Amino acid sequence: MHTRKEVMFKDDGGDELSAWLYLPDEGKAPRPAISMAHGFGATRWHGLNHFAELFAGAGFVVLLHDHRTFGLSTGQPRQDINPWAQIEGWRRAISYLEALPQVDPGRIGIWGSSFAGGHVLVLGATDSRVACVVAQVPTINGYQQGLRRVVPEGVAALEAGFSDDERGRAKGAPARRQMLASANPGDPAAYRTKEAADFYLQPLGDGAVWENSVTMQSSRWARMYEPGVWVSRIGPKPLLMVVASHDTVAVADLAFEAYERAHEPKKIVIIPGGHFDPYSTRFDIAGPAALAWFQQHLMP
Repeated sequence: MHTRKEVMFKDDGGDELSAWLYLPDEGKAPRPAISMAHGFGATRWHGLNHFAELFAGAGFVVLLHDHRTFGLSTGQPRQDINPWAQIEGWRRAISYLEALPQVDPGRIGIWGSSFAGGHVLVLGATDSRVACVVAQVPTINGYQQGLRRVVPEGVAALEAGFSDDERGRAKGAPARRQMLASANPGDPAAYRTKEAADFYLQPLGDGAVWENSVTMQSSRWARMYEPGVWVSRIGPKPLLMVVASHDTVAVADLAFEAYERAHEPKKIVIIPGGHFDPYSTRFDIAGPAALAWFQQHLMP
């Protein structure tokens, strides 16, 4: 059994990051802990409670936070995705966790999915407080992913939009925005598939705060972001990669290539299906695989 409560902590820029803190009801402290966050444009209400509850039920302290500008976290402009700002906010999440009396600061693992699956590769390679890493359907190379998701004849218009947004913001205009997900391929959305729309537009339940938009510069940041270059620097920290066999968002072959560059100890779990299946139809594989990895490397 465990309890869940809402907590807040400040990031490096003074914004407040909102999180769920899961505390096991029984057992001896201090305990191992897991820091979690979601991917591109998603919040903790997009299916991550199932993972957090699984981990907490096994005796881990769990902190599941929303990135700045998302959910109940503060920051402007809203729905803005800067991967490096998110990584720095995540360092503050680790600082919050390690200061809790219930937590053993030497046994903190990190779990990230999709865009945040890339973040945990960077954090695992650059933050000595991280003891174990799980990267689920991780972003590896935003440039290569972009080449596969944007038709060549659409690149010029996309880059023109980025430039117009930059010129406008330089003159004090608000950041341009775009739809995050739509099942209509004709919509100018960041994701234009049925599986993406089904995931992002699912009923989120009471208390959820989310909107179907991101800033235009979020897509520019995503196309610049290549966290896979850090994967060879994670070892000897244990790394688990959970990869979907038919992932066309964080494309699977890039994940396989990155895994080959990682050092031991490492493990890869391949899930049948697409990018969004680990949260739902394949949670029965993704969740227990992550839990077993954390138990193996963080539990005494």
